[in-house]
Amino acid sequence: MAATEAIDVVMPQMGVSVSEGTITKWLKQEGDQVESDEPLLEISTDKVDTEVPSPGSGTLTQILVQEGQTVDVGTKLAVIGGDGAAAAAPQQEAPPAPATAEAAAEADAASPAETPAPAAQPAPAAAPAASTNGKTFVSPVVAKIASEHGVDPSQVQGTGRGGRVTKKDILNFIESGGSTPPEPQPAAAAAAPQAPAPPTPPQPPAPATAQPSAQPAVGETFEPMTAMRKGIAEHMRRSLDTSAHVTSAIEVDMSKVSAIRAKLKKEYQQSYGVNPTYLIFVARAATETLREYPWINGEIRGDQIVTRPFVNLGFAVELQDGKGLIVPVVKNAEALNLLGLAKAVTDIAQRARDKKLLPDEVQGGTFTITNPGGYGTFHGTPVISQPQAAILGTYAVVKRPWVVQDDLGEDVIAIRPIMNLTLTYDHRLVDGALAGRFLRDLREKLQSWDESAY
Repeated sequence: MAATEAIDVVMPQMGVSVSEGTITKWLKQEGDQVESDEPLLEISTDKVDTEVPSPGSGTLTQILVQEGQTVDVGTKLAVIGGDGAAAAAPQQEAPPAPATAEAAAEADAASPAETPAPAAQPAPAAAPAASTNGKTFVSPVVAKIASEHGVDPSQVQGTGRGGRVTKKDILNFIESGGSTPPEPQPAAAAAAPQAPAPPTPPQPPAPATAQPSAQPAVGETFEPMTAMRKGIAEHMRRSLDTSAHVTSAIEVDMSKVSAIRAKLKKEYQQSYGVNPTYLIFVARAATETLREYPWINGEIRGDQIVTRPFVNLGFAVELQDGKGLIVPVVKNAEALNLLGLAKAVTDIAQRARDKKLLPDEVQGGTFTITNPGGYGTFHGTPVISQPQAAILGTYAVVKRPWVVQDDLGEDVIAIRPIMNLTLTYDHRLVDGALAGRFLRDLREKLQSWDESAY
């Protein structure tokens, strides 16, 4: 039944570390009838693109935030039902108080300049915050970045409310080499008069640097970066600044895998609606190999090495014709057989493209696989997804002349389906020898694939 009272549509909280979202598309327009749980709009955050369902049934009487606008979590986006006359503009709407202190910290960390700093006044006594950096509350995002880089947040000059250290503050501090501004020295109580210092000679003017043009040149177009693209850019740059990237590669004879894949393909497609791609075989073998190499499935956290008995596999999925990338995660992949992994990967990849993923499904990965080989590429050097220690690249299976031994033990040339695999790893944790052994063992599992074991 349609709503008789107004129902507010608000920007949802898409995870603890997400404080804002961008309206990418309204799926309904003012005056349209909407049903409860029907897709109403699409939003983009730095974690995930997703659809927002309608919170109720009725007529969409007012849209308050237009496509392309970025607003805080809790901001009123639209009104369903009612007359819509009393709805306030989103700029005048005060977002509701976050449910937890962590959410409040994240909101402040993401928008440090929402209000001007008040004039200095005597500070009243107040109870200390539950989690502080010595000066003010530290958000989970700031704490995580500080831990990854071994930085003490109390040494960072905060620009947020009340001196709070924001995400931008901690990243700027790391990029500047971790230097802190010198503490002001108190002036001497009774300094003796000194002769005036000689005038400083004028400095030569700094060389002019090229500034980005405010207007496109002939043939150029400007396109604003989406929230997802900004998130990818920040994450990739931070990964290169954090990890010592090294890439090793190995060639794999996929003859046995190819034969088993051909045998299973019809059954998997007809009975289960999934395709047993080469990626699935590599993912299954990689999961087994990772259990023998916990550091490659681990991470550096501060000055500690973190390992775990489970494997959460992330898979890089292309979105929007190359204009977006998301890495959904299959949790506890070690518990899945080949068919179970094929179902799980097919499901999360499709829901990623359909914008149906939840924030939890793109977090918690311990190891990532990227598959540019689907487009015919044979080599690459992927960037590690932080805070993981490694990422595996899978490439095109190409028929090539290959030296094998015949029944008499003689070397002969045969045609074999060959795949290149690359492992990009954090050299702070993973040495080249360890990476080499991992790739060797992974190759052995693929080249001697035992159907009954998987």
